[in-house]
Amino acid sequence: MVSSDKKTLYVFGGAIWPSAPWLAVTALGYDDQVNVEQVNLVEGANFAPEFVRKNPAATLPTLLIPGENPLTDTTSVIKYMIANAPKPAGKASGTDFVARIHEDAVDPNFALLSARNDQELAAKNGGIPGLFIRSRQAALLKYAPTAPDLASFYDAKIKYNGFLDLVYSADVPAEVKETWFNKSKAAWEAIRAFILNDIPAVLPESGYIGGENPGEDDFHLAAWLARIALLTGATPKEDGVLSLKNELGGAEVPEKIVNYWKLWSATPAWAIVYKDGLH
Repeated sequence: MVSSDKKTLYVFGGAIWPSAPWLAVTALGYDDQVNVEQVNLVEGANFAPEFVRKNPAATLPTLLIPGENPLTDTTSVIKYMIANAPKPAGKASGTDFVARIHEDAVDPNFALLSARNDQELAAKNGGIPGLFIRSRQAALLKYAPTAPDLASFYDAKIKYNGFLDLVYSADVPAEVKETWFNKSKAAWEAIRAFILNDIPAVLPESGYIGGENPGEDDFHLAAWLARIALLTGATPKEDGVLSLKNELGGAEVPEKIVNYWKLWSATPAWAIVYKDGLH
């Protein structure tokens, strides 16, 4: 039986932002204090009414703490885990880096769904992104009639996800598709600049941003890098990050990022979270 005084962290082994606190579970010594439970986002399990009532945004991560209000976004969950860490943790952020890595301009979830041309769109439609969009819409349409008290939530989600479904459909209007292509190109240009300029500016010559141990910034950055690297063909191995070069316009992957990836990839936390591949 699960101890009632344990916290519960809801994650998904295919999502980016839950990976940040999931890394922190082992890195900060929470293994015996936190139950890690999977919520299948591809199947739209986060849209089940019982989960929406735990987290009205229906997002991951979600951290349930006995006797306290749930924490329902990556930033607040990581702050809590740093502040209450059983093991020595690196420093709190103290900068705007966490806010910048969550800006829409470099959104790793949009990067997953992005497509810059017909070839990319066709490939993604036949892969996980297309399955993700179609399955989510089916889940929303299934759950909506069962929870009339959550009608406004489901109406908004069905409308937004329906737009994504349109973009990925054979009937997408040419102007909608072209707008998506242009938005995708701009996103990858912003991501390229973030990799070449912003990340090296905050990374030390060695170690973590937080110091000897991972700190607040580090968990966000590790998860972000893992997703973006995945989209360029990377594996979790110590040299996996070198695939970022595929999106850097001929530039080399900054040495600070290469060393930072090697540091993370050698940790037990990395081995647990990315044992089945990056996400």
